[in-house]
Amino acid sequence: MYSNRAAAHVLKRATRGAREIRRGIVTDADVEQARKYCLNQLKHGDYEAYLTRQFVPRSARDAYDALRTLNLELARLPETVSSPTIGQFRIQFWRDTVQKIFAGNPPREPISILLHSAVSSLTSRVGKSGANSLKFWLLRLINTREKHMENKPFTDLAALEDYAENTYATLMYTTLGTIPLRSVHLDHLASHIGKACGIIATLRGIPVLAAPSRPVQGPAGASVGNTRNPALLLPLDVMAEAGLKEEDVFRRGPDAEFLQDAIFKSGAGPGHDYEHEGDTDHIYSPDDPESTSTDIRRGFGVLLEAIPAADYLQRLESSNFDPFKVRGTWKLPWRLWQGLRRQQI
Repeated sequence: MYSNRAAAHVLKRATRGAREIRRGIVTDADVEQARKYCLNQLKHGDYEAYLTRQFVPRSARDAYDALRTLNLELARLPETVSSPTIGQFRIQFWRDTVQKIFAGNPPREPISILLHSAVSSLTSRVGKSGANSLKFWLLRLINTREKHMENKPFTDLAALEDYAENTYATLMYTTLGTIPLRSVHLDHLASHIGKACGIIATLRGIPVLAAPSRPVQGPAGASVGNTRNPALLLPLDVMAEAGLKEEDVFRRGPDAEFLQDAIFKSGAGPGHDYEHEGDTDHIYSPDDPESTSTDIRRGFGVLLEAIPAADYLQRLESSNFDPFKVRGTWKLPWRLWQGLRRQQI
């Protein structure tokens, strides 16, 4: 017969086990709440993604929403944490979360729940091995964001393109993988478009990052410092060639000498061969023109990321390549719809 202490120990273990089981269960209500959370985050934090998501195939839409919200969360870390150490903790949380999602036990957190739902749906359609490639891309995204947590300038334009490839292009590969689609032609297009999107995200972030951050308030309401110093992420080789100095942008903002020249050179557009064919998780079946055409039609909604990118570049050019003066537009929803209807980007 158990002693009282032994019985209490068994009861404690059973209770803890029941809690762990409950934590591993994701209900339809949980997924719906997670979906609403991600949509709200995109609507207020990445409106272009919020518009584009409507044209992404339904089979990939939950994954798209979760991925873009995760990207938003990671991109905001340098702004929202009070120290690099806390930022590292958050990065490690997301790295661990990816492992838990693919183990079928996501944390009770909206992005994790929606991403787990998308992975489970994909697994039911193509099997576990087909879904596991998503883990590779997710970890690549997280690791790249970690590498650039300190908001240091890129050493050269090639480094900026590499960052864009491992973030925005990788988001597109992952979304295509959840349709599921695996095509060298689609991935080639996604690589070009994603690189452009990453470079444009860097350019449009200049007015925000070059300004002093908001002071952190202590418990008594007094300022206890800033979350970060002003930053300018333009490639160092481009700034040197243009004659632009970081300090001038921090002090003078849009009036900094040679700013427009550096912006023009940085946004000239990535040009490269598709470098990933044959890499891990970039293995393709033999080319077939008919299936390629079908694949592009199926995945065209994902490629529409090119339209907000082109729209911003047009507005940047109209502002004489001054990111401080770029205005918003009401035409983007119409342009996205036209792009899908005409199958043109």
